[in-house]
Amino acid sequence: MRVAILLLNHGRGSGEVARQHAAELIRNGHEVWYMHPGVGEGVAGAHNVDVAISRTVLPVHEYLPVAGSRQKAVSTMDADEALSYVPDYEAALDAVADEIDVFIGHHANLTAIAVHRVAKRTGTPYVLFLHGTGIEPRHHGGYAPEVWTKIEAAIDHATGIIITTDYVRDELVRPLVDVEDERLLILPCGVDVTEFRPQGGRRIRAEYGLPDRYVICPGALTTAKGPQNVVAAAREFSDAAPVVFIGDGDLREQLEEELGDGGRFLGFVSHEDKVALINAATVLTAAPEKLEHFGIIYIEALAAGTVPVAYGGGGVDSIVTEEVGVLTERNPQALGRAVRAVLEDEDRRASMAHAGRRRAKKRYAAPLLGDELAAWLEKAVVTGSRRRA
Repeated sequence: MRVAILLLNHGRGSGEVARQHAAELIRNGHEVWYMHPGVGEGVAGAHNVDVAISRTVLPVHEYLPVAGSRQKAVSTMDADEALSYVPDYEAALDAVADEIDVFIGHHANLTAIAVHRVAKRTGTPYVLFLHGTGIEPRHHGGYAPEVWTKIEAAIDHATGIIITTDYVRDELVRPLVDVEDERLLILPCGVDVTEFRPQGGRRIRAEYGLPDRYVICPGALTTAKGPQNVVAAAREFSDAAPVVFIGDGDLREQLEEELGDGGRFLGFVSHEDKVALINAATVLTAAPEKLEHFGIIYIEALAAGTVPVAYGGGGVDSIVTEEVGVLTERNPQALGRAVRAVLEDEDRRASMAHAGRRRAKKRYAAPLLGDELAAWLEKAVVTGSRRRA
């Protein structure tokens, strides 16, 4: 197959998933065009296509304050502003459309509109990967009506729809758009189980001056991501192990003062160091304000043999079972007590770590999910071609 993968921007969670899918499709012998604004080196082995944006502001799914005026969430734009970006994405797709067997558009956003338009003109099948961050704003009044109507049409006419969890299907997609089971693929995010794996961590602990046991909390330091809840939870366990935050944001100065000597804020770290820090941690925790749609950090923890302890609810419930970790009530005290209980029970923690590693290899290993995606896409191409015959 010749596959074009289009994203709105580089992406954090969705971008990682798209890059993984591109790499796995290439491993399966398919040819991939990987496309988004500022693509840079993109994905090794792919045709990496930069989408040239004609405006100075980058359209995004989820605005982060650190971006200042350089980014704007599409869900907050009026119709004229939002739709003015679509021709840029269409132009990039049109330039390669004659060579493509199937398009993959990521997110219920402008990318879906662009893919729908080009696929309709060329008679090419297309599928959409509906991540929660793109579709959730519609539940809260986001997207101008004219924009959402076009997104909804793109979803309605797609040959197939990919989602990560039952939660995304049942709570985010289907209340807005009736997607039939035969068009759906529930495909979790994958993890490189050779990269995330149990290891001693002597180098990374020495480099950052960390003790043998620590609790790690990855993610942006913004209110929505909930680092303030983890700081509050740390009062329950920091005498047993410090909490280490990786990531940055506008709350950092305030949280450093509140945390005191209960842990460390490392800011942004390289991907290599992030992997090493998660692999060497004893527990991974997070406490976002809203329900998470999936939560890739939890499968990274499972693969690393690092026990996840997190707020329950949303897509996380499909990842963290009682054999591999702990899900708590959505309050910091419950979270902190659960972290402490795991830290204090060596046998229980070891059992969870081993079970988590097994679960990651069996359920979330990237090659397994890549094979599943490739097989499903091949069927989608046949189905889409028949519909247009």
